[in-house]
Amino acid sequence: MNPKKADDDLLTIFNGKLTYKDILEATNEFDAAFCIGKGGCGRVYKAQLSSKKIMEGKRLISSSEIVTLAVKRLHSSSEMVNFEAFLNEIKALTEIRHRNIVKLYSFFSNDQNSLLVYEYLDRGSLAKTLSVDEETKKLDWPKRINIVKGVAHALSYMHHSCSPPIVHRDISSNNILLDSEYEAHVSDFGTAKFLKCDSSNFSSLAGTYGYFAPELAYTMKVTEKCDVYSFGVLALEVIKGKHPGEYIQYVTTLSNGDLRMEDLLDPHILYPTREEEVILMSVVKLAIECLHSNPQHRPTMLNVSDMLVHRPPSHE
Repeated sequence: MNPKKADDDLLTIFNGKLTYKDILEATNEFDAAFCIGKGGCGRVYKAQLSSKKIMEGKRLISSSEIVTLAVKRLHSSSEMVNFEAFLNEIKALTEIRHRNIVKLYSFFSNDQNSLLVYEYLDRGSLAKTLSVDEETKKLDWPKRINIVKGVAHALSYMHHSCSPPIVHRDISSNNILLDSEYEAHVSDFGTAKFLKCDSSNFSSLAGTYGYFAPELAYTMKVTEKCDVYSFGVLALEVIKGKHPGEYIQYVTTLSNGDLRMEDLLDPHILYPTREEEVILMSVVKLAIECLHSNPQHRPTMLNVSDMLVHRPPSHE
């Protein structure tokens, strides 16, 4: 692990280093008013700071452009499970760079707090966007197709361009963040696993119910195909506008000719054009391949990413 990598991006934003005190001041010592999300390991806060600071003694004498950051605060650094997740996330995100993976700028840990400082993504989680009628209506078909592509590209990079390969293990709509342009960014690497070629890669169960692969119910072996299954669920969710639930069992038993477009689409937005319909059906068929009960029969994320790129282009 190379902690300095996390600081490199920070130096391009701030003249000098971001300090723990800066974070405390920007969040009013983690006041609830600044909280923008919470999960099993901790809460996320919105922090706004000046990107250029000229200090004279301890007095700020000049400031300009405001930068917004997201700060994840673990519940307690004394809880070993959470602290291991904190270290895991640092390890993963200081080793990888991809446009569809959230950027880690810095991190802090002391007796009071363990903090991860990320880029701030305006629209929050995909789950949040899909849960609000007015927001989900803004997600037209080209945007949704692009979200699916973005997640596929990120996972392909993690599985096939990183050494050792990284399996996320918790791909869900809660862990996909959207920026102002609705570009997808994979986040929350607390349960990510680095695969070792000389190891059986067994691990305890991790992930979000409704997204993790069925084989994990009887084996704890972690492979890239676990993420492939989760991606299949997510892709259907993006198109349906909600988690597919029991529909997964139904759709995976159908032949391609039996798939009905009206069963697949989010009714909150206009029915797709003929060109969009062709692309969406190809995405659905690809998602169904990813949901195969036998992990060996699922495609790799490299194949998925390539197929999405070479489908007829949407009006993005």
